[in-house]
Amino acid sequence: MKPVTTRILTGTLLCLATAYAAASAEPTEKDAIAMAERGAAYMKAHGKEEMMKKITAKDPDFVQGSLYVDMRDLQTGIVLAHPINPSIVGKDLTDVPDASGKKYRREIIELAAKKGKGWVDYMYKNPTSGKIEPKTTYILRVGDVVLEAGIYKK
Repeated sequence: MKPVTTRILTGTLLCLATAYAAASAEPTEKDAIAMAERGAAYMKAHGKEEMMKKITAKDPDFVQGSLYVDMRDLQTGIVLAHPINPSIVGKDLTDVPDASGKKYRREIIELAAKKGKGWVDYMYKNPTSGKIEPKTTYILRVGDVVLEAGIYKK
């Protein structure tokens, strides 16, 4: 192989490897915040009902692998939209604990009501691994609802 061809091939392979690594990288806290804020902006522009439709439809702006946005009513705790587990929509799971016994949904609602945003840690089923794993979720109050976007900790 000629030296120029080898360099081009090596450069191309390096670019592909870098792109693959970036695409398969686990989401970060910054990604969770950005997704929740994107949801808030969409909701402010189009309304709560339209945001619920986007979440339910698994819109790629709001569902990316193990990172996704779901929505909960601030007053009742009822899940309004969930892209991964639609069976919990319409349910008040506020006092149902996680695998470690923590009533994290109560904590989410209280934090949203008091501060409007922040992080809550708990255990939850990772949709990509299927296992119960430690998760931290960024919560963002938007009017009378809470948008939640979380990442799994490794």
